[in-house]
Amino acid sequence: MGSEMCIRDRLILVEVKMKLDRKFVSKYYEHVEDFPDLDIDLSKTILLIVDYQNEFCLTDFGEAKEFKEDGLWDSWKPYFDKMHQVALPNTEKVLNYFRDNDLLVSYGLIACQREDGRDRSPVQKSDGWNNMLMPVNSYAAQVVDPLKPIDDEIVVYKTTDSVTTGTNYLHLLDNMDIETVVVCGMVTDQCVASTVRGLADAGYNVITVHDACIAASEELHEAELKIMNVIYTYVLSTEDTLKLLDESK
Repeated sequence: MGSEMCIRDRLILVEVKMKLDRKFVSKYYEHVEDFPDLDIDLSKTILLIVDYQNEFCLTDFGEAKEFKEDGLWDSWKPYFDKMHQVALPNTEKVLNYFRDNDLLVSYGLIACQREDGRDRSPVQKSDGWNNMLMPVNSYAAQVVDPLKPIDDEIVVYKTTDSVTTGTNYLHLLDNMDIETVVVCGMVTDQCVASTVRGLADAGYNVITVHDACIAASEELHEAELKIMNVIYTYVLSTEDTLKLLDESK
């Protein structure tokens, strides 16, 4: 009852522009009929692109090369196919919209300052999926070509999953009087999710562009989006995100 009252209060305060995709509505909100999108101020909105870097995106380098060498490529190929056919092109669409409309753009990237990686957080020194050594000037750490930063775009480097805990990103947002952050990136259930939660806990409105994000499987991708939706972020498609931005001019 308390959560439904909270939603009703928000419905009064926020302008209704379109309906959220119920595919990403969790048990917590399954009985709520209408969800509003945010009524945003574009001058106080920034795009955040998370971890679309050579190490993770290229199919002949980094993780993909290791998967091929280890005989795991058949298992991971659908992930890379979706990345290059859906998530990366949609992220590029959102990025181009921000650039074409002279809106703020930022990047949160995995990279350590020292060549030996001594400055990495414990999670990036541990065994397993998150164990990575990517010095900031290395080829592996660079943003994949279609999304490369240009002059006057903000880039912060992290050795954590979350952009908000591993950098001064929140301080920069505060300096720029930002209210809303539009998030695209990888992977949905790790770096994207921890970043979204950090932004929400810090008081920012967050839009997560679901088809401009990717996880290792659709199950993980959809589960994480359902968990975060409404509570921490508004989960929107690329099309609906661009429509919302257009209607906010």
